[in-house]
Amino acid sequence: MAKEEAKRRERKNIIALTGAAALLAVAVNIAISTIYTHNKNRKKKEVLGSNVRINLSASEILRLADRIIAKSKEVHDAVASVPLDKATYANAILPLAELEAQQFPLIQSCVFPKLVSISEDVRKASAEAERRIDAHISTCSKREDIYRVIKAFTARGDWMSNEVKQFTQCLIRDFERNGVNLTLTKREEMQRLRTQIDELSLRYIRNLDGDRSFLLFSEMELVGLPSEFLKSLDKAENDKFKIVLRSNHVSPILELCKVGSTRKAVAVAYGRRCEVNLSVLEKLIQLRHKLARLLGYANYADHAIDHRMANSSAKVFEFLENISGSLTELASRELSLLKEMKKKEEGEFPFGIEDLPYYVKRAKDQQFDLDFGIVKQYFPINVALSGIFKICQDLFGLRFEEVTDADVWHQDVQLISVFDLSSGELLGYFYLDIYTREEKYGHTCVVALQNGSLIHSARQIPVVLLISQLQKEVDGRPGLLRFSELVNLFHEFGHVVHHICNRAPFARFSGLRLDPDFVEIPSLVLENWCYESRSLKLISGFHEDITKPIEDEICKSLKRWRFSFSALKLKQEILYCLFDQIIHSTENVDIIGLFKHLHPKVMLGLPMLEGTNPASCFPRTAIGYQATCYSRIWSEVFAADVFATKFSDNIFNQHTGMHFRNKVLALGGAKDPLEVLSDFLGREPSLQAFVNSRADSI
Repeated sequence: MAKEEAKRRERKNIIALTGAAALLAVAVNIAISTIYTHNKNRKKKEVLGSNVRINLSASEILRLADRIIAKSKEVHDAVASVPLDKATYANAILPLAELEAQQFPLIQSCVFPKLVSISEDVRKASAEAERRIDAHISTCSKREDIYRVIKAFTARGDWMSNEVKQFTQCLIRDFERNGVNLTLTKREEMQRLRTQIDELSLRYIRNLDGDRSFLLFSEMELVGLPSEFLKSLDKAENDKFKIVLRSNHVSPILELCKVGSTRKAVAVAYGRRCEVNLSVLEKLIQLRHKLARLLGYANYADHAIDHRMANSSAKVFEFLENISGSLTELASRELSLLKEMKKKEEGEFPFGIEDLPYYVKRAKDQQFDLDFGIVKQYFPINVALSGIFKICQDLFGLRFEEVTDADVWHQDVQLISVFDLSSGELLGYFYLDIYTREEKYGHTCVVALQNGSLIHSARQIPVVLLISQLQKEVDGRPGLLRFSELVNLFHEFGHVVHHICNRAPFARFSGLRLDPDFVEIPSLVLENWCYESRSLKLISGFHEDITKPIEDEICKSLKRWRFSFSALKLKQEILYCLFDQIIHSTENVDIIGLFKHLHPKVMLGLPMLEGTNPASCFPRTAIGYQATCYSRIWSEVFAADVFATKFSDNIFNQHTGMHFRNKVLALGGAKDPLEVLSDFLGREPSLQAFVNSRADSI
């Protein structure tokens, strides 16, 4: 929901989501397998260094929330009472840093149960606790008395370290983005604007969620769709199949249906949903620009991008245009091949944007002998997870060890401690809650439970949770991972490693509380191990005989398949990113006209599908990613450069892995991310590796 999302962004304390080699995976798997057993009759072990509270009852959650709020108010009141001429680090800044480090695991103890608990009462209490804590933190973020004390300390310039300076500047920035430095009249106006923005964002999403439109097609009009898909569809009285305009119906038709007129009809209907949202989006954009101007920005895009790695809307435009231009030659070759395929299959009908999913899939199927049903059989969950553990341990100098008899919220949950391999130092813990369960959060993600910090020379270790919904067993056999699930699991485990290895001194810069343009880069780097033969053999084992790793030819095909026919798709993503950036950096834009202008310009002459209104059904412009849709491509570009430059020649080079751990993962958000990457690479990051990786696929 829009209001909930806005509160999460404001709070910033709540989450923010692989032969012979197989024999080694088996050995690791045996070491880990005992994690699945929990002796209920023995006393649960204390998790040393963790302040996260597991298995709180509904009433305990609410009482803890109230204590958190009371303690927070006490500390904030104490800081507010400091005379301005007496403000020091010890009485103005340190108490807030300590409070944040101490309270984050307690807040998460209240909040994370709503994602995983089997008890409805606990989930409800968790949601209520989050609401209460949100409201309190929102109030604290607008306290002018605390802001004045921090500003007074800042004016003295008595910095103890660069980290203290950056932490203090972050406090100031958070207050000022909440309008504390504005006049009372302007603050009231800002609150009105934010309320209206939340309401309109919610209306946009509700309009989309509430859309129940559908189309009817005969069986002949759906040729190419699997019989299982057709059986899953409802039928109308005239015996036609009912295609609901949702992605689970639309995507299979656009990719598989052999009837061009059906694909086009579905694409048009899907692209013109919720036309009322055009006016909603127009109002949203106007209000966002007003909000940005109140806060001293020329437009909303500059407000959204300020203090991110990209830094300014102008830099985002330059980035997107450079990437788009670099992909033009490759995308043109792809389009020529796809047009020729359509001509052979359908005759002289012109190629439209609606044909892209179908012919890309046809081209990839013809080019690659890949049966993902067979690929899946090489990835039993335990084998894959053991291999992922082994790779990360060896690469980053870590040691994973089960914590037996730890208190957990479900028998399938695992708790694993992480040690530095050379020193034996305990670095942190992670929980794995990866198997399917009713009422559990449905997507794979990582939740920070305790952030690391170093205050008064005492280090607080990080604790993190990985959630997924994987099938533990199917017909009595161990669950198997689809290849996409394997990649996703490796990606999210990258966040786990990043969280554990983070050594930032302040909790504010620890965990996953990093620049959104940067936080995905390490995990995107690690995705590459899912496409290299040496690592694929380590994380695979045929389900009927796990000593047999995945075959070399499959590995080679997967690597070539990865980026095949990706330039056109990227161009399409860039189109939407440019649209998002323009509407949030320019006033009074003709939204429909803008899309009609951009589409052929970016998509090599392919016009926008007549009758569609993409802006009416593009939720990222409404909530969560407004003016920042570019960020995913941005992260992919820098991740490609890191892997190609440092890892591609030897993916198991521990020297490079340790360098990455110490120079990138350990620093957290305490240093400018562009400086972090430049220091690791030995030069400024480049776009070329990203472009080359796509060019090599065709």
